[in-house]
Amino acid sequence: MGKLLNIPAYHQAQFLLVLQPHEELRNRIVQQRQVFQQKYAASPTGGKPHLTLVQFVTWQMSEERLVNRLNLLAMGFAPFKVSLDGFAGLPSHTITINVSAKNQVLQLVRALRPAQRLMKSTDNSPHFITDPCILLARKLQPWQYEKAWQEYAHKHFTGSFIADGMLLLKRPLDSNAWQIVQRFDFMNLPVDTKQGALFI
Repeated sequence: MGKLLNIPAYHQAQFLLVLQPHEELRNRIVQQRQVFQQKYAASPTGGKPHLTLVQFVTWQMSEERLVNRLNLLAMGFAPFKVSLDGFAGLPSHTITINVSAKNQVLQLVRALRPAQRLMKSTDNSPHFITDPCILLARKLQPWQYEKAWQEYAHKHFTGSFIADGMLLLKRPLDSNAWQIVQRFDFMNLPVDTKQGALFI
C-alpha cells in the first residue's frame, strides 16, 4: 500500500484559478512592476499578471473531476468586462492594481463555491478571493511599503479587458514552475449546472 503514495496521482499540488488580461495590458502591468522594483529595490514579482479567483492545494487524482466541474460552470457563465483603476495597499507588505467594479468578479467566485469539495485535501481548504486585484509588488519591507505608498496612493493607472474565460494553473508543492492545466471558456449557455453536478 505504501508504494501507491509514490504515484503522481496521490501527490498534492497547488492550484490557481485565474482571469488573465490580454497581452497588451499584461505587458503594461509588467512594465509597472519593473519600474517599481527598480525604484524601491523590491524583489521581482514573477509570473504573468493575473487576477486570482481561488487558490487551493489538493490531490492530483482529483484533477480530472475538478476540470469537468469547472468546465460545466464556465459554460453557463457570460463574458464580462474587468476594469482596472489605480492602486490599493495591504499594509505593510503588498501593493496591488485595483479592480474598480468588483461585483461580476465576486459573482463568478460565488458560482465557483459549489466546486470547493473538489478543491480540498486533508489539511487544506480553498481560499476564495474577496477583494479582486492584480499584484504589483509583494513581500515588501515596511519602509519600502511606506515610501512607495506615498507615491502610489495618488498614482494613476487604468486599463480593462474582457474576461471571456478562466485558466486553471498548477505546480507541484516542491516547484516554483506553474503550468496551465486548462482554459475554460465563458459561453453563456443555459447549462443546468445542478443537474450536471450529479454526474461529476
